[in-house]
Amino acid sequence: MKTYVVSVNDEEITVNSEEVSKLNIVKDSDEEYHILEDNKKYNAKLISANFLEKTLKVEVNGNSYTIAIADEYDQMVKKMGLLAVNTKKEKNINAPMPGLILDILVTEGQEVKEGEQVLVLSAMKMENIITAPSDGVVSVVNVAKDDAVEKGQLLIEIA
Repeated sequence: MKTYVVSVNDEEITVNSEEVSKLNIVKDSDEEYHILEDNKKYNAKLISANFLEKTLKVEVNGNSYTIAIADEYDQMVKKMGLLAVNTKKEKNINAPMPGLILDILVTEGQEVKEGEQVLVLSAMKMENIITAPSDGVVSVVNVAKDDAVEKGQLLIEIA
């Protein structure tokens, strides 16, 4: 049984796959659904979805909600503190975990903006997009494609 942490308008609830499978959901169109739970009827409409960030905007019975879904992998990454690399306002980019460099998306001398993708790291059987922690210019790229890296290793320096 899988467990998800669902944030609804910044309020977190825990839901398991068994609870979800018990819902009576009828799809009316690509965006509209009827949901029955405990003899209560809900009309839901999907407003937008960002599958990369695992977020949805929905309208249920006329009320709007922003939903973020964290599966078991997301919960583990958060618990391990691996998301902290992207939230710090540092210039250097260090490997958040051991892995293999699949692709380098920037070159020395290139300007980057905060959040811009700079390299792809394969770790834990997943491709992880590493982003720039702040605006700047790439001063040194310390790794090459297919390099194996350790957690904390300096990958890219941004001036």
